[in-house]
Amino acid sequence: MTTYFKPSPMQKIVLFSYSLLWLFIIPFSLCHFLFQLIKGKSGYSKTRLSRYGFIANTKKQKNTMLIHCASVGEVVAIQNLVEQLLSNSPHQNIIITTNTTTGADRVKQLFENRVQHVYLPYDFPVFIRLFLKAAGITQVLITEMELWPNFCHQCWSLEIPIFIINGRMSEKSTKTYQKFPTLFQPMFKKITAICAQDQRDVENYLSLGVSSDKLTLTNNIKFDLTVSRHDLDLSQTIKSKFALHDRLILVAGSTHEPEEQIVLDAYLALQATYSNLLLVIVPRHPQRFEKVHQLLKKQHVNTVLMSAATPCTSHTQVLLCDQMGTLRSLYAIADICFVGGSLADKGGHNALEPAAVGVPILMGNSIYNNPAICQALTASGALLTVTDAQQIEDLCRNWLANPEQMKCAGDAGKQVLTVNSGAIQKTLNVLNAYHAH
Repeated sequence: MTTYFKPSPMQKIVLFSYSLLWLFIIPFSLCHFLFQLIKGKSGYSKTRLSRYGFIANTKKQKNTMLIHCASVGEVVAIQNLVEQLLSNSPHQNIIITTNTTTGADRVKQLFENRVQHVYLPYDFPVFIRLFLKAAGITQVLITEMELWPNFCHQCWSLEIPIFIINGRMSEKSTKTYQKFPTLFQPMFKKITAICAQDQRDVENYLSLGVSSDKLTLTNNIKFDLTVSRHDLDLSQTIKSKFALHDRLILVAGSTHEPEEQIVLDAYLALQATYSNLLLVIVPRHPQRFEKVHQLLKKQHVNTVLMSAATPCTSHTQVLLCDQMGTLRSLYAIADICFVGGSLADKGGHNALEPAAVGVPILMGNSIYNNPAICQALTASGALLTVTDAQQIEDLCRNWLANPEQMKCAGDAGKQVLTVNSGAIQKTLNVLNAYHAH
């Protein structure tokens, strides 16, 4: 049973008004979908009808667990948890929803046909209710902080428990929710339990009116990250295919504008001393692959595209990763890495991916997505903070000149994962405790 909660008349009016706004958005989104479908754009097929509540090619299911991940990062983060759930209950039907095509692709890559992927419906009551009933949803796990008022309300009204797993609540998001209390406070009342990443998140959830008995500090699931045999095998394939065995490698992962230019400036300065140094750039979003390629061409940087699958030569300066799903494998062949979204104000991406393969890490000051992770890595010496190209150059130069120091920094990152693991089991304990009642 869901927790008893009676919305006030004003809260009902606000939720109704919010729903009316979707009536203006939906016709445009439907026209856009049909236009892209007719054009045959990649990622636009009838599976996207789930955004309007219809699940294509699916028999009506019963006892289905829904796990929602906004995009690629969340899908990767919950990989080991999903594997554990499948191992514990082989017959459990699991649907993973995402908002993005890249997230959908990663679900299929990681789990193949062991789970089903559909897109999360737009947050309109009719769509949500159609979807929940058609899919036979009996419990919902929302990863990190992707919360929608109508989705939570429909789950609550159908007595479907909602668990936030690996729950994150940044100061920025907290302030946003606090600006609209009549809309968002009821939403938090309808949550069954929250597994929070760290104490900061616990405090922020409490400030939003979440009851303390719904909160459990489980730590970050990302600390339970393991590098798969597939990723390690792929790293060796990449090394051979692109002739990288004799190269020093600096990987700039999950980059945003203007991070590619900043890291490139540092790289070009380093190349004068380390002629066998190769820069590997992995833009965060596929729609920027061509833009980054043009940036490199304008500056006459000798570049090889991963999609071209041609070996690098001694003159190659940059290997541009214009394919999804290879970042962990690229970190595994790096000597040093820069983790993006941290000089650009995006909150920083997952620094544990390079830490897991023993690679020392550079990041900017924007780390609000994963502050506890970055603080733990910084305290261990695995992560150093940079603010510009000059600092990247200086710190890389120091590590490259002192290989033993560079190895110690990489080993420290591995140790951070070992010490902080256990979040998956704590999360499973919360889920099991609910079902035991």
